[in-house]
Amino acid sequence: MSERNLYELDLAQVQFNRACGGNQGGGDDGSETCVTLGLVEDGVYAMGDSKRPDREPLLFTTEELTTAGIDPARFGLSA
Repeated sequence: MSERNLYELDLAQVQFNRACGGNQGGGDDGSETCVTLGLVEDGVYAMGDSKRPDREPLLFTTEELTTAGIDPARFGLSA
């Protein structure tokens, strides 16, 4: 069984939502750092860093997010 390459998916239409959590003053410029998460398609999410929007986001399945303890609801998304 071959695994699907999530990095072949098109991220052009992904809308990212932020979750910021108590790391005020933690950014290089003294501002709050946030994680961004967007639904790519059913069961696939893209996670980025608000301080580095130029970097390609990491892609995860719903199962991987759940295993890591990340709840999409914190970002206003449903799993």
